[in-house]
Amino acid sequence: YDIAVTSGQFEVMKASIAQLSADRRIQAVLVAFSFGAFIEGAAGFGAPVAISAAFLVGLGFRAFEAAVLCLIANTAPVAWGAIGTPILTLSKVTGLDVEALSATSGRILPFLSLLIPFWLVRSMTDWRRTFEVWPALAAIGGTFATVQFAWSNFVGFELVDIVSAISSMIAGVTLLRFWQPRESWRFEHDPMTRVTESARAEVARLGRRDIVRAWMPFILLTMTVLIWGIPEIKPWKTPAVKNWLDSKLSWKPEVSGIHRRVAKGAEITGHDSIVVDDLEKAVVEIVPLSSTGTAVFVAAILSGLFLGISPLKMAGLFMNTVHRMLPAIGAILSMLALGFVTKYSGMDAVLGLAFTRTGSTLYPIFGTLLGWLGVALTGSDTSSNVLFGNLQKITARKLGLDPILMASANTTGGVMGKMIDAQSIVVAAAATGEGGREGGILRAVLWHSLALALIVGVIVWVYANLFPWAVAVATISHG
Repeated sequence: YDIAVTSGQFEVMKASIAQLSADRRIQAVLVAFSFGAFIEGAAGFGAPVAISAAFLVGLGFRAFEAAVLCLIANTAPVAWGAIGTPILTLSKVTGLDVEALSATSGRILPFLSLLIPFWLVRSMTDWRRTFEVWPALAAIGGTFATVQFAWSNFVGFELVDIVSAISSMIAGVTLLRFWQPRESWRFEHDPMTRVTESARAEVARLGRRDIVRAWMPFILLTMTVLIWGIPEIKPWKTPAVKNWLDSKLSWKPEVSGIHRRVAKGAEITGHDSIVVDDLEKAVVEIVPLSSTGTAVFVAAILSGLFLGISPLKMAGLFMNTVHRMLPAIGAILSMLALGFVTKYSGMDAVLGLAFTRTGSTLYPIFGTLLGWLGVALTGSDTSSNVLFGNLQKITARKLGLDPILMASANTTGGVMGKMIDAQSIVVAAAATGEGGREGGILRAVLWHSLALALIVGVIVWVYANLFPWAVAVATISHG
């Protein structure tokens, strides 16, 4: 993002979005929802909130509102964020089929994917103003939901977000060529007409090639993340090469005093006696080769070189970026530490077991809220799946529920906790220059988070009690 700004290309990117529509409602959905989902699918872990929020601020949105909008929008795509990492992790933790988990999640979240654009605009204005742009909201949200369902059920889990996001952006851009709202809505403080006219003139002057050049950093981001993240095209996927590289480029020291010293109880593991796998690992994993962040870093270097920024200037830009993000880095490290404290102390297990006492009738809702709580505590849907995924499977079997459904409920309910976790809020505040107002941002998004989590819980309850065959079909179709 900073490379795009420094090179001047971010102004072209903003102009290309602004010239599509002068309406703030449509801009918010295209940037916070569709573009944010694309970044979520490519990188995840805070990147979509940071980049999308900065994008909206650049378009003229107030910083606080931009942070709130991007936190609300970064929900439905999170289950497949970072090339499907949360779903894949859930599969590894539970031993359940990854494609079945993806397919079931793809039958829960599309309802929210269709709803979120309307919810997003409603948070900006009233219902009448919201439904004035219903064709755009339905086209963007409906396309995203349809592709999300189809890809997760019939293709695979790695590219669900990326394909859905690109499809929704194409649908929105195509619709806007033939349809525009009767009246372009904007904020009271906002001289949007002048900005849009300037944007159209800028785009007309530059031409299509210049617009593609401006967007090249994110095109390169997509390419590098795909190469990094998809096993089938990883150049180092062969066992011999992978083992050699891991031995040379990875560092995984064990934390003495706690590694293999904490045991999970029988209620969590389902074992009557403690086995080796029941002992919690405490390992610091520094694996730059397999980390998605390395792909993002490579994309940044390639982008800088492509846009003509010298290596020396890029180094200075990198140091300035790190300096600006130091408060956010400190807060994120502290939250991750707190997540490990809750894990090794057993706090998360106690909370999870408390939810299981609700019984088979209500557990689908409370199990979904357990995933929500996990993300709120740890800041990551992946971490929530690690904490509670196996517990969901064990509890589901004890209560006679479908373990695939309840494991999927953990990850799909968890995505609604993403907007209230400290990591996301700190990143959003840092990206928009709202450092110090994290408490206000949390208060603004808290009820959105809980309401959307309850909606997911109701959907899971309906599947569990009224349409269990719908989940069974998803499970059977993926073995």
